[in-house]
Amino acid sequence: MIQKGLKYHHLILPLILLPVVMLVNVCLGSVYIPFKTVLGALVGFTTEEDSWTYIIHYYRLPKAITGIIAGGGLAISGLLMQTLFRNPLAGPFVLGISSGASLGVALVILGSTAVGGVFGQWMAQPWGLVFASGLGSFAVLLAVVSASVKIKDTMTLLIIGLMFGSLSSALVGVLSYFSTAQKLQQFVFWSFGSLGSLSWESVLILTICCALGLAVAVGSIKSMNALLLGPKYAESMGVSIKRTTLMLVIATSILAGSITAFTGPIAFIGLAVPHIVRQFIATADHRFMIPAVFLWGSIILLCCDAIAQVPFHSITLPINAITSLIGAPVVIWLLWRKKNLLF
Repeated sequence: MIQKGLKYHHLILPLILLPVVMLVNVCLGSVYIPFKTVLGALVGFTTEEDSWTYIIHYYRLPKAITGIIAGGGLAISGLLMQTLFRNPLAGPFVLGISSGASLGVALVILGSTAVGGVFGQWMAQPWGLVFASGLGSFAVLLAVVSASVKIKDTMTLLIIGLMFGSLSSALVGVLSYFSTAQKLQQFVFWSFGSLGSLSWESVLILTICCALGLAVAVGSIKSMNALLLGPKYAESMGVSIKRTTLMLVIATSILAGSITAFTGPIAFIGLAVPHIVRQFIATADHRFMIPAVFLWGSIILLCCDAIAQVPFHSITLPINAITSLIGAPVVIWLLWRKKNLLF
């Protein structure tokens, strides 16, 4: 009980920081809104300007909630992949999962003109994007996992994942070449990554998808803890490796696929956050890692979005660029500090 308390007390800091960072994120934007007005609008008071209320309730608040869900979901998907492959460099981007999701979205956005009728209209809706993105990420991840059955070397698997990612990117390039200028512009803006393009309906869909992925992940905690000691030990404990692998593949595909569909590709959150959390929590137990990784992933992505807002300016930088600028130095620093990131 004492050990559990010591582990869970590490959640106190992120639980305090998350609402603070969320409030700061809601306060920032191209339109200046006084801090008191933001607080009043959040608790239900009327504001001096109707436009301020609209901006807070229909743009900034959905954006902040999207940041919480997307940051936590991507961080969890990275943790699942690092556990499954027992490789610290595994993540949605490195294994080509995000590229597969991008290919699915590209097929919908860039190829929608070739698919007419009711089906084409349905695919252009939020559920259609989620379905296509999830299917693309699932296909790439399933291919990588299938290769892992015959190839035991984790570095080789990472290379295979990168190749699948390159193949997906190449197919996106071909689709872009034959697409119209309007569709291409829409896809390019999507590929920059953004948390601010979601309506409340889209936020609800994203929440449902990520809740489903998280439920699958939480249901696999015992199996993942056994996998940390190797597949042979896990099997001796009665863990079905095939079933656990399938569950983790499904969870990661749902998380990475749905988030990528709505926010665009966001790099380094899935790769870097689990390693950052391990610096605070001296355990690999997923009972403690999953909530901590989710909270810190949300905080870090909200901070990146706040930086992308460029305070006191009307421009907004691509969130994907900010996460890469911050995430890459963090991973390099961890490699330099620990010499390796092996489990």
